[in-house]
This record gives sequence, structure tokens and C-alpha cells, in this order.
Amino acid sequence: MAKLPRQQIRTILGERINEELPLIALRDTVVFPQIGTPIIIKRPKSLQAVDFAIHHGRTAVFVAQKRKEIEHPKPDDLYQIGTASKIREVIKISKGALRVVVEGVERVKIKEFTQIEPFMKAKIEILPRISGPRTEQTEALMYSILNQFKECVTLGAGVPLDALFIILNIKDPSKLADLVVFNMNFKVKDAQNILEATNIKDKLERLSQALLEQVKILRMAKQIRTETDRKLTKMQKEVFLREQLHSIEKELGISSEKGETAESRKKIKEAGMPKETEEKTLKELSRLERMPSFSPEVSYIRTYLDWIINLPWKKKSPNNIDIRQAEKILDKDHYGLKKVKERIIEYLAVQKLVGKIKGPILCFVGPPGTGKTSVGQSIARALGRKFFRMSLGGIRDEAEIRGHRRTYVGALPGRIIQGINTVGTKNPVFMLDEIDKVGKDFRGDPSAALLEALDPEQNFSFSDHYLEVPFDLSDVMFITTANILDTVPPALRDRMEVIEFPGYTEEEKFHIAKGFLIPKQLKIHGLDGKNIRITDACIKKIIREYTREAGVRDLERALSSIFRKIAKKITENSTSKKPVSRKKYLVKPGDLHKFLGPAKYHLAITEKKDEIGVTTGLAWTQAGGEIMLVEATLMPGKGKITLTGHMGKVMQESALAAFSYIKSRSKKLGIDKKIFSSFDIHIHVPSGAIPKDGPSAGVAMTCSIASVFTKRPVNRKIAMTGEITLRGRILEIGGVKEKVLAAHRGRVKTIILPKDNEKDLEDIPKNVHKDLKFIFVEHMDEALKKALRQ
Repeated sequence: MAKLPRQQIRTILGERINEELPLIALRDTVVFPQIGTPIIIKRPKSLQAVDFAIHHGRTAVFVAQKRKEIEHPKPDDLYQIGTASKIREVIKISKGALRVVVEGVERVKIKEFTQIEPFMKAKIEILPRISGPRTEQTEALMYSILNQFKECVTLGAGVPLDALFIILNIKDPSKLADLVVFNMNFKVKDAQNILEATNIKDKLERLSQALLEQVKILRMAKQIRTETDRKLTKMQKEVFLREQLHSIEKELGISSEKGETAESRKKIKEAGMPKETEEKTLKELSRLERMPSFSPEVSYIRTYLDWIINLPWKKKSPNNIDIRQAEKILDKDHYGLKKVKERIIEYLAVQKLVGKIKGPILCFVGPPGTGKTSVGQSIARALGRKFFRMSLGGIRDEAEIRGHRRTYVGALPGRIIQGINTVGTKNPVFMLDEIDKVGKDFRGDPSAALLEALDPEQNFSFSDHYLEVPFDLSDVMFITTANILDTVPPALRDRMEVIEFPGYTEEEKFHIAKGFLIPKQLKIHGLDGKNIRITDACIKKIIREYTREAGVRDLERALSSIFRKIAKKITENSTSKKPVSRKKYLVKPGDLHKFLGPAKYHLAITEKKDEIGVTTGLAWTQAGGEIMLVEATLMPGKGKITLTGHMGKVMQESALAAFSYIKSRSKKLGIDKKIFSSFDIHIHVPSGAIPKDGPSAGVAMTCSIASVFTKRPVNRKIAMTGEITLRGRILEIGGVKEKVLAAHRGRVKTIILPKDNEKDLEDIPKNVHKDLKFIFVEHMDEALKKALRQ
């Protein structure tokens, strides 16, 4: 590229361009030679540069910025190639803003900036014009550019008609390129790239590439516009039809209030919602009215409105609490459970006086099959309220309780609100079953969400994520059930009053079978109770030898199995001509083998004779009490103690404490001290496959150890239970009722109990209490005197 001498002045189209000119930076415009370009100028520096140019030959250099967001560009922020231009017209459009029309003269390169403030000046170097012969390659590029330009115009590019005519008829390739760029909405970067081309072929290729990108954008814009037009056409059509319908209804005198929206508005007004909730619901309804029917949000709003309208905001069951009637219903539905029924009646009596459910939530805790859920149903029946049972077993997602946000697809309210909606009243008896089996993971802690629902001080405004409005749960009578309390979080347990459901005694199971289970199963199996009878002895044998549980579910299954087989016998010989046999059936103990197979369990009884080292202990299990034999034996050794029988850690510690106590009392018991170092002792609890733990076997193990060291047999007719300390004190234990009943079944006549457990005899049935003798002891020495034979 040839450089001109410093003093040289070049004449172009009759205009003179000096070597040093004021410089004006442009945000989003590129000026091309021989093309008039309108520019809006607002920045102070640019305004001063224009003013200087007007008074000094009206010539300036216009250069594009690399980034348009820069307010005060520096030399490094500008491209090096610009256009020296004549300012042809200046119009003041507002205070501090000019509209100037400039005509590009020549492309120039900035050599150096001679001034930065108050406006920029630069020394320039005039670049040679781009021209060249029209070769075949040039012709092909021009033809391609014109086709691309035509496609852009067809796709919606805004090109003035006169400019279009000029472009389609122009012969100069360089002018063609400049005019196309000026009339197309190119990015500054692409326009500058074309301005900086050094030859005609390079310039046309750069333009062709920019046009190709523009065609892609315009095609995509047209596709979007077509889809939008189609949607708008449908929407406009619907609006037009709605207006027509409205006019027709008006002419016919039909009120539009009878439409679907008006019906919903009427339901909202009649639902009895709180004022804030009603306002929010009406606002949602107004949104629905304004939405086109094809909008995807319509179905979500309709579902939401259906839920919120159908909730029982003011609908209640009559609050009639008849204490005597409640007692009758509880006694009719459940045998036994005296303390449980008494506490429930007390609870209902308080509610009758207060007039509203206010107080701790009841929590029924006990082994499976003891009637927790059915007692909840009986309470609902006694109160004349609806009953809803919600199982919490295995729930790990907090949204199951509080619901999902409406932003989720398929969102629904939580199970509590769903339950209220199902029963249709705001004061049902709501049972939360298996609350001890609630889990938690990354989706939240459901038990934490239950805190608000179960707190009488908070649940008057329970917040469900789906509804997004408070709902009053204070009238709901919540009852929870659990098998154990250990897994229930302390904060949740604190809100509940625990009512324990103990395992049924054999006598209670017998009466439940006769009064409840057998009539129920006869009805289920379509049998006549007059023709089929099970003897009392047979029922007791089923309880003792075919079931081992705290509840009565296995007992009910055994009875069901018997009745199924009887039903089969009755129907197998009947045909369409021969009626069903009305033969009478009496089920006796000897028939159980053919109905239920061999006995599954054998009653544990005491030993046939008194033996050294064998003690009759008592254990508590979830299925009730059990007799547990404790065996001890000596063998030559070095004083080591061996414990077997699947003992837990606490039970092992009790055995060690018992051994230490016997060693400490060896002189009083007449035991030679040398025997402790020359013999090993082995303590074993039979049924080794069954895990055992707890401190209450301490007394029994102490008696077994004392027996083997003193060679005195243990009285087999005495059963014992209690925790022992190193000093020999006997401490209170639990499960007394179940243990005493197990001793009674095992034909034990005397039971040694800790002195502190004397109060627990109130729970023992009178017929059992009458058959047994109880010895209450405070120290192990007293127990040894009673248990060991002389």
C-alpha cells in the first residue's frame, strides 16, 4: 500500500482531506465511502468534534467502537480503519443531541492520536480505493450476493424500494458491496470486516458470508413469526366468537352470569372461606377468565379452583358427645382394654365440657393386632363423625404431608388436605397410622411437617404448599398409632399423649374370639352359626398352641382357615339340583390337627423336678410373657465365665454382676473361695437362636450361680424376675402383667418379684391373682432363702 507524502493533499470528487482530522466514535454504525449516512450524536466529545469540523472544512473521521456499551471510548476501544467523511447536514433534534448526515469520502487508517481531550483528533493515512477488473470469479460472487440479497428481501429485510432498484442495477462490485451493507442490518463487527477488505474478491467473499448468516436469521425469524401469527389468529378468532356470544346472549336476555365462570364465582361465595382466601380465589378465577382456552395454564388453574372450592370450609358433623353411648360402643366393639377405654372416655368428657377439641393429640402405642386402628373407628362412631385413616408407613417426602408447589406438573395438595376433602367435613376423626415408621431423606423430613398439623396452638392455620392459603385443622380430632415410640422424634412425641395398648391375655383372647372373631368370620364365610360351633377348649388350644402374638390377627387367621375348610366340605357335594347341606359341625380340640396341621408352639412349663443350677425365669416379649429357664454348670478350669444363648449386652452385664455378687457373699453362702479359681462357670439360656436382652433376668441368673456353687437345687415351682445390683439390691422391672400370666400358664404357683413392683398387681386379672402366691423382695439374700432348697 503506497503512502502519500506528509504535505500532499489529495483531491477526491472536488473535496480536500487534510492529514489531521477530528475523530468521532460511533457505537453501532459503520460509514462507507460515497454513501450518505444519518447519525445521531449525543456524547459531549462527539458534539465538540462535530462543531470543530463544521468550522474547519466540515471534514471528520468516523470510526466504529469495538464494544458499543463503552460510554467514553479510548483509542484502544476503536477500530483502526474508519472513513473520512463530509458533514453535509446538521439538525438539532433536542437539547444536547444532533442529527448529522455525513457522506463518506475515503477509507482511512489511523496512524496516531494527536488529541484526546476535549475531543479526539488523529493523523490519518488514506487507503487506496478497492477496485479491479470484473473477472468471471467477480461476476459469480456478484450474482451470488444479489441472489442472497433478494432472498433477504423476500424473507422480510426492510430495504427501501429506490435502494433496491439501484442495487439490482449497479455494475461496480465495490459500490454494490457498500450499498448492500448499508441497507442490511449487519452487526458492526461484520460491517467493519467488509470495510477493512484489501481487494475486491476478499470484500465480496466477506459480504457473501455475512449475507449467508443474515439469511439463516431471517429464515428462523420468519418461522417464529408464522407460528406466532397462527396462534394469534386462533386467539383473535376466539375473542371474536366470545364477543359474538356475549352479544347474542344480551339480545336474547340471557345473563352471562349463568356461564361456567359465574357458577364458580357463586360456589366461591357460598363455600364459607375466610375473607383473604376468598379474595385470592376470586383473583385466580379472574385470571382464568382472561386466559385463552388453549393456554396450558388453564387446566392447572381449574384444578386448583376445584380443590379450593370443594374443601369443607364450614361444613361440620354435629358435635354430639354422649358419654354413655360412647362407653356402650367401645364395650361393644372391643373386649378388655379397660384403662384405654377409661382414658378415651375421660378425653371425650373434657371435649364435651369445652365444646371443642383442644388438648394433646392421642397416640395409641402397642404391638400389632391389639386394636389401635379399630378403637379409632369406634371413637368416630361414638362421636357421630366421619373417619379417615392415613397410613404414614414408608413416607419419606415432606410434600406427601404439605403438598407440592403449583409450579410442578401434576401438583396436588398433601395427604392431610386430601383426607379432609375425601370425608367432606372439617371435623373428622383423622387417624395417622404407623407414625413410628416415617422416614426422611433428601426430599425432607415428613415428621417435621406433621409438627404444625398436630400442634393445637398452630393448626388453626395449617399451610399447604399447593393451596397457598391457611386451612383450619383445629376442629379435627387427630389420633396417631405406633408400635414403638423410640423412632418417633422427641418434638413430635411431646405433642402427643401416649395411651399404651398392652398385649391381650389368654383370657382376653378367648373372649375376643367368642364374642367378636367367630361371629365375624362366620358371616364372612357365609356360614350359619347355629349349625357350626367351636368348643371353648378348642379355642384355648388354638390360642396356646397355634398362635403366639400380643394381638389377635393370627388367631383370626386360624379361625378363618377352619371355616374355609368347613365351607369347602359343605359345598363340595352340592349341585344345582342338590341343595347345600345343613349338617351340623362341632369343632373339638382333636380336630385341630386336620384343620390347622400340627401345633406350632408348645407351652413352656417348669421342670419335672428340682435341679441344681436350673432356675425358672420370666421374660417379656412383644407376643406376651414367656417362661425362660436359666442354666448354670461348673467345670474344671481357672475361674472363667462363659455366657451363651444369644444374650444381649445388658443381659451379659447382669450375669457378670450376679457372679460378682455371689463371690462377694461366698462366706455367708458357705462357698469355699478356692473353687472360684479352680472351676469355670458356664451360664446358658435355652432357645439360643432367639435374641434376648434386658436386666430382669439378674435374679434368676444369681440363683442359678448360687445353686451350682452351693450344690443346693432350685425350687422349680418358684418363678422369679428382677434386676440385681452388685450390692444385691433388687430393682423394679417392667412387663409384670405379661410375666405373671406366663407363669400362670406354665403352672407356677409362686413368683418372686421386686418390692417396687407390688403396685403392678392391680393390672393382674382376679382369677390369675387368686391362683398365685407373690413374694416381694428387696435384697438378693431374701430371694435365695426362698428359692434354694436346704
